[in-house]
Amino acid sequence: MRGHDWINTCLPDELILEILRRLDSKSSHDACSLVCKRWLGLERLSRSTLRIGASGSPDIFIKFLAQRFVNVKAVHIDERLSISLPITAGKRRRRDENSLLSLKIHFAGERNEPKEEECEPFCLTDSGLTAVADGFAKLEKLSLIWCSNVTSFGVMSLAQKCSLLKSLDLQGCYVGDQGLAVVGQCCKQLEDLNLRFCESLTDSGLVTLATECGRSLKSLGVAACARITDKSLEAVGSHCKNLETLSLDSEFISNKGILAIAQGCPLLEVLKLQCINVTDRALMAVGASCLSLEMLALYSFQQFTDEGLRSIGKGCKKLKNLTLSDCNFLGDRGLEAIATGCTELTHLEVNGCHNIGTIGLESVGKSCPYVCLLLLSFATNFLRGQKSRLWSVARRLTELALLYCQRVGNFALTEVGRGCKYLQALHLVGSKGIIAVGENCHSLTDLSLRFCDRVRDEALIAVGQGCPLKYLNVSGCNQIGDAGIVAVARGCPNLTYLDVSVLQNLRDIALTELGEGCPLLRDIVLSHCHQITDIGLSHLVKNCQMLESCHMVYCPSITASGVATVVSSCPNIKKVLVEKWKVSPRTKRRASSVLSYLCVDL
Repeated sequence: MRGHDWINTCLPDELILEILRRLDSKSSHDACSLVCKRWLGLERLSRSTLRIGASGSPDIFIKFLAQRFVNVKAVHIDERLSISLPITAGKRRRRDENSLLSLKIHFAGERNEPKEEECEPFCLTDSGLTAVADGFAKLEKLSLIWCSNVTSFGVMSLAQKCSLLKSLDLQGCYVGDQGLAVVGQCCKQLEDLNLRFCESLTDSGLVTLATECGRSLKSLGVAACARITDKSLEAVGSHCKNLETLSLDSEFISNKGILAIAQGCPLLEVLKLQCINVTDRALMAVGASCLSLEMLALYSFQQFTDEGLRSIGKGCKKLKNLTLSDCNFLGDRGLEAIATGCTELTHLEVNGCHNIGTIGLESVGKSCPYVCLLLLSFATNFLRGQKSRLWSVARRLTELALLYCQRVGNFALTEVGRGCKYLQALHLVGSKGIIAVGENCHSLTDLSLRFCDRVRDEALIAVGQGCPLKYLNVSGCNQIGDAGIVAVARGCPNLTYLDVSVLQNLRDIALTELGEGCPLLRDIVLSHCHQITDIGLSHLVKNCQMLESCHMVYCPSITASGVATVVSSCPNIKKVLVEKWKVSPRTKRRASSVLSYLCVDL
């Protein structure tokens, strides 16, 4: 029968609930909850994850959510984010309760600065954490990011009532040893623990936790905990035999602690270290014992040499991801050993390692045929004038970043274009030359040329004609003008992100072409474009109906009329970054929730 509600008539609650659980986005959940009262109740039962920012009264807000979402298993509370809760007062409040689910993230600068005495209500307390424990009985994953008012008492209450907890993130929380000890005693299924910036912790708390629930622990992160020493790592090595991921950032960890981890945790797969007192001896132990290692990241080590890397290359045959950052004593020989021994390597990042040059990178290209991501930053010895074979052998490369590599010039980029046929993402800062990439890399969808001041319109014309770009950042490329952007607009109809900030030669004609040629555009950054006017904006938004964000600060020719045009013409707009004085009272009333006045990401 036409107009009959067959879905609600024929489908039982169990089937509708299963359908709702398979929805992959919050917006889809929100839309389904508005269908009818029955679907609203079922949608609440289907929710398994909640993400919460800093609210006006977080403890009360937690209790409110716990009453409505009884099957939640994961709660993420991040007090670095501020939210506005669209709750109306009076009799209409019941109709708008569901709007609490549509929490809108705003920049802090959009509100007036809070007074010192007003800061307290915006922080989750032990009372709120108790509400989490009481309200979410099935809780398995909890993140408390920079919840500075949470103490050991709140964590103890949580641990005693949430014995099913498997993941706990206490980043930036002032939790002491007593709270961590109770977590170990009560949460025997704990697998993932993050203790970054937990400054009040000492060895006592972590040793107790490792002793009590070490068998289940698989991932541990410790950073900026000044009173965590080798003693804690020895306990982890003795009791956490199933540990797979370890991240350490500490000035107080030495070889002794890393040796205990290497010898006691043979299943380790991910190791990230920033420990200035650790030497080659620790790396040798890792290479000899951690044969399942797949990811290794070494940051700011002044005592590591090629000898340590050779041990990794000799023992860790499964290594796929390697990051070397500011390790000044590592050179080509160490990287050659990695390339020879770790032939499954797919990701390599070299940042500020001045003794690593072309020879080491060529060995990676020759011996590691599966490398798909290569990031080089401040590589001063790379491509010192000679012809490199790296690009001809690294044919599977799909993402390349050359950041502040001043010796990379037109010849090298020509070789990139000819050799890396599968390249999809290219990021350059402080480099030059891009025409060959555009002519040869026909799979390129992501291109970043920030502040490459020698890139001209001819390069973008080649890219526009040969590459199906979806992401383009040419911020600060001051020699690019209308011709290059027009070529991209005509040749890249699938473009969704564009950053043309600080392009002084860009005019309205470019925005007109973008409006006609890129209907899928969602994000555009126009800040510091002095020749863009309200006319160009009107042509842009006329056809770009999917636009979600527009940054246009420091554009002197854009007025309040242009801002109003963007807000009124784009039904999906979520963020407009502009000077506050350019917003008319009428525009502010109509779209205050999408307006932001902070000058960031320029």
